[in-house]
Amino acid sequence: MRPARALIDLDALRGNYRLARELGGGKALAVVKADAYGHGAVRCAQALEAEADGFAVATIEEALELRAAGISAPILLLEGFFDASELPLIAEHGLWTAVGSPWQVEALAAFDSPLALTVWLKLDSGMHRLGLDVDAFRAAHARLSALPQVGRIVMMTHLARADELDSERTHEQAAVFATATAGLAGETSICNSPALLGWPDVRSDWVRPGLMLYGANPLAVDSTVTARLRPVMNMRSKVIAERWIEAGEPVGYGARFVASQRTRVGVVAMGYADGYPQFAPNGTPVVIDGQPGALIGRVSMDMLTVDLTAHAQAGVGSEVQLWGGQGLSLAELAPRCGVSAYQLPCAVKRVRREYVEG
Repeated sequence: MRPARALIDLDALRGNYRLARELGGGKALAVVKADAYGHGAVRCAQALEAEADGFAVATIEEALELRAAGISAPILLLEGFFDASELPLIAEHGLWTAVGSPWQVEALAAFDSPLALTVWLKLDSGMHRLGLDVDAFRAAHARLSALPQVGRIVMMTHLARADELDSERTHEQAAVFATATAGLAGETSICNSPALLGWPDVRSDWVRPGLMLYGANPLAVDSTVTARLRPVMNMRSKVIAERWIEAGEPVGYGARFVASQRTRVGVVAMGYADGYPQFAPNGTPVVIDGQPGALIGRVSMDMLTVDLTAHAQAGVGSEVQLWGGQGLSLAELAPRCGVSAYQLPCAVKRVRREYVEG
């Protein structure tokens, strides 16, 4: 069996959720969209269900997968429904739905629901993606509140630049949200992971932690708060071949690495088809049998290469840690590779997941 594997620490996941809930001071939806950012939505939701206030996904397909696995906690569709034909399924499975477009308001008004639905009404406070402007938001709140098929309204918005601690955009959006929701009945939800970690003066009744659940810091700086995050995914594989090359000899596609001295090369069963960045640069840190090491050469589809010259005891069968350990956090690795900490775990596929407790 191919040795590439991703160890998923469920105890770390629960610890990160508790931190998010503590920082938010209210209730927290665990965001498990995109297969829990590559960590496995069903297993992560099962690990959190005993204490999570609910879950958030992007699509109804993701929600129904959780329901089929026995998850009975509230599940919010962050993008809402894509067609009115989904509304019967939303009612049948007790899902919560975001509403951020005029046509969704009209579809709800025309839906004869057997149950009163929970609606998360979305304001466009400045991101200009999904959501209603202030006037349309307040009008929609009045209309939905009068519908018998709507039993509860939570007012939400999404922050565009909360990961930029030197930008006032977060405070500006929070002010727009406060104006739009003033005097309206219902709970509020504004905080994502960056807001929870970096903007303690921006809070709401419900928070929606995503990346921080999985132990990655979405901010460009560390703090005593971000230091409490615990990595959930530990990506590992093993050396499957090794060879010596002489000074002047290249390694891999494009000869991006050329040996400056006699070099022992280790080939690792991990590539960009597994989710490791194809253009991770020479010198990207790895850990080889517990000792610091470095990537050399371009990452190929199924393999990558590391420098074993200083690792006299390493060879075929040696374990190589790609991310998730000391000095190998997603937040540290991602910038080196020209990607974001969000993208790395979401790209993981074909790698065997192994779920562990601590």
